[in-house]
Amino acid sequence: MIELKKNVAFTGPQGPVVLVIMDGMGIGKNPASDFVKQANTPNLDWLHENALYTKLRAHGVAVGLPDDGDMGNSEVGHNAIGCGRIFEQGAALIGKAIASGAMYADGSVWHELITHVHDQASTLHFIGLLSDGNVHSNINHLESMLRKAKEQGVKRARIHALIDGRDVPPTSALEYVERFETFLDALNADGTVDYCVASGGGRMNITMDRYDANWDMVKRGWATHVKAEGRTFASMQEAVTTFRAEMPGILDQDLPAFVIERDGVAVGPIVDGDSVILFNFRGDRALEITKAFEADELKEFDRGGKPDVMYAGMMQYDGDLGVPARYLVTPPAIDRTMSEYLSNAGVKQLAISETQKYGHMTYFFNGNNSGKFATETWQEIPSDVCPFEDAPRMKADEITAAVVKAIEGGEYQFIRLNFPNGDMVGHTGRVDAVKLAVEAVDEGVGKIMAALKQTNGIMVCSADHGNADDMCELDKKTGALVLDEQGNYKPKTAHSLNPVPGIVYDPSGLANARLADVPNAGIANLAATCITLLGFEPPEDYAASLVAVG
Repeated sequence: MIELKKNVAFTGPQGPVVLVIMDGMGIGKNPASDFVKQANTPNLDWLHENALYTKLRAHGVAVGLPDDGDMGNSEVGHNAIGCGRIFEQGAALIGKAIASGAMYADGSVWHELITHVHDQASTLHFIGLLSDGNVHSNINHLESMLRKAKEQGVKRARIHALIDGRDVPPTSALEYVERFETFLDALNADGTVDYCVASGGGRMNITMDRYDANWDMVKRGWATHVKAEGRTFASMQEAVTTFRAEMPGILDQDLPAFVIERDGVAVGPIVDGDSVILFNFRGDRALEITKAFEADELKEFDRGGKPDVMYAGMMQYDGDLGVPARYLVTPPAIDRTMSEYLSNAGVKQLAISETQKYGHMTYFFNGNNSGKFATETWQEIPSDVCPFEDAPRMKADEITAAVVKAIEGGEYQFIRLNFPNGDMVGHTGRVDAVKLAVEAVDEGVGKIMAALKQTNGIMVCSADHGNADDMCELDKKTGALVLDEQGNYKPKTAHSLNPVPGIVYDPSGLANARLADVPNAGIANLAATCITLLGFEPPEDYAASLVAVG
């Protein structure tokens, strides 16, 4: 059993340690683009001036991504926070597996899928997000697989392309469409293969639901990709331009579904004998469509006849559940998480958020494992099914009320929570709603502070990545706002590369906490910080605590 040692200098607070994750609320570089700064946040302002406060890295290599040009995201962010160390994440692992050829080796899942297509004289399908956002997928991975498929004699491939606009600029779809159509034209030029886009739609409209929040999205995706049911077009480019003309101002992520046809016939329904690859590597928005392909019985929607296909994911999306059964690249093996250490020490823990980030505070926080440890309680507050800009407070009030009740109840020594507002509303690009979202989080933080003051507890407050702090396109050299021809700012809906706050609030002062000298500190340092404030010594290989105590 892995165990923690008690800290002789400080044996823990009288009340609980509460870890607050303000999802998507970083520290912006330009106040004109930073809608965390523009919002009314008296509690966060007070903490900045009076509590222990530092800046933490939450993107790139600090969270296991290949390069510091890669945005952080909630999956890798919660992995890093929960395990206190940095593991190479999906994009990096896949890049290495492709570069080395290991992913395509004899005996691999890839080899099995290709052999199946040859044996059945069938079609190889790819479903996934068509962008280089490197959060859920990367178009480079898709293009590599298509080149390899042609090299290995696959005659027919169909791509079911989900449109991003969330991890990349909000109306950038045609940049990827034009690039990909040029790529396909080159592959098809010698006449030996027939590779084309078969269907698609905006990622927040079809297919990529998560945490069982809206299975109708998956139902629409199934009808589009598998059954080839829906509005038809001659090309993906025609679909995007038509929808934009009909719905001025629509963001890429919300574009309706489409099906590609030739001579009045859909080019790519998924049928018996085909092979299917979901080339998204991130798990949260891959599990539901995977279940639709793999489950013998599906109660969430009527999918009709399930085609007899060979299905694989880019990675394994849930290690505990063994989902999917086949996957191309093995995900990082994350062990010895903070939750496991604290459970073995007998520390009672509460993990809480609303549906949109519940899995992040549980599954991702615990190292991509869906099982809870012995001393953990998980609490999910159901999210509303509506556009987030229409209800920017989301469930911040309900989360806050539950956390305050838990603090006052005294049952839990460690409480962790996620306020999704800054991220989920930030992705909409609606800055008026983003301000309200941030203000709801600030109010919640203030109430948690008050409860901890009464119970002599401690708060650690941070974020998993930025978003609401960078709502406008900025010039990469000058940092100034980029304006369009009418002089308006260009909205930005993707995560930021900005640092996030690292705050420790100890109203009683019993811990005598002070900032430690931690070079290049990142959000992986939060685990050791919480363990230290709970009165234990962090594991030696954890990223160092941000504070010294006693």
